[in-house]
Order: sequence, then C-alpha cells, then structure tokens
Amino acid sequence: MSAPTATQPRVPTIPSHWTFPAHPASVPRARRAVADALPADSATQLADDLSLLTSELVTNAIRHGAPHNEDQLVELILWPTDGHYWLAVSDPGDGWPVTRTSNPYACDGRGLVLVDRVSTAWAVVPRRPCGKSVITGVRLHRG
Repeated sequence: MSAPTATQPRVPTIPSHWTFPAHPASVPRARRAVADALPADSATQLADDLSLLTSELVTNAIRHGAPHNEDQLVELILWPTDGHYWLAVSDPGDGWPVTRTSNPYACDGRGLVLVDRVSTAWAVVPRRPCGKSVITGVRLHRG
C-alpha cells in the first residue's frame, strides 16, 4: 500500500461491527469484543472507558430497547476518527433513553449519567425503519 499524497486522501479505518442477541449474557461478550478490537498499545484509561460505556449501553439496549424476543439483536459499531473512538449501540425498540436522577441507594438508574461523565460527546439518533442508536465518543488522548 502506498502512502497518501497531497491528491490522495488517507484511507479511513474500517469500523469494527458486531451483533449480539438481546440477552444479558451478551454484555460481557460485547465488552470483550470492544477490548479485543483496540490496538495493543491503547491507553488503559481508553480501554477502561470504552469497556464501561459498552457495558452501560448494551445493558440499556437489552433491558429497555429490545422487545423481549429471542430473535432481537443489539448492534455495536466501534471506529476511530477525528481524535476519538466512537461507539454506537443500536437496538430495535421504540423507547428513547432518558437521563434520570436516581435514589442514591438504588441499584440501577445511573447508566446515562455515567455515559455523560465518561464521554466527550454522546447523542441518540433514530434508525429507520425502527429503533435508535446511542453514539458516544471518547478522546484518544486526554490532556
């Protein structure tokens, strides 16, 4: 492969893509897949942040986004661009994620608060014909 020239754009990295059954056993599998897709020299903090985001978003997609049907899938896409690693978690459900304040003694309800704290940016976008994607970005280098 030749190096890009002034007239040739840099070829982008192909995103990593996975689908998992909408089942709780898919959460650790998704975390492992994302960790394995990162370059070996990735910073520990980047790997930890992406692992946390994967856990939270896949769990939310399974609990709230995928109708309780064994045929439903949760989709993950991971790609580096513009100084960030971007993670998209998609599900077929109608529900829209909502950040909420939870009881400090509750065992759940903090997922999107964590996503907001760990991410550089995040958003929810509709998918056609149904469902949505939660997309979150983490800076490659913090400073």
